[in-house]
Amino acid sequence: MKRDSVLSLVSIAKKAGKVAAGGFQTETAVRSGRAGLVIVSADASDNTRKKFRNMCAFYKTPILFYGTKEQLGAAVGCEERASLAVLDAGLSGSIEKQTEGLRDGGCEYGENQGS
Repeated sequence: MKRDSVLSLVSIAKKAGKVAAGGFQTETAVRSGRAGLVIVSADASDNTRKKFRNMCAFYKTPILFYGTKEQLGAAVGCEERASLAVLDAGLSGSIEKQTEGLRDGGCEYGENQGS
């Protein structure tokens, strides 16, 4: 349950073409129902955090507040990214499992999609 493992899984998802990175792409993925998990950096602005928290609650998409903008960007081979969506259900589930013990440390989930 190392913090590095979450970013490693995000990097794997990116290499598989299963990540939408950045605010607009993340929002599009959530609204279209393609996002299995949204990750918002812990240092994102209050407005960004609120926007994605509300959107994910409405669309019943799990959300995780994790890492910094720099860490998320590096994981997907970009500059800073405040948000990203993982588009693969298997990888989304793996990331959620890695963060189960961290929920009180900055992680938050919306309602899960059909269990």
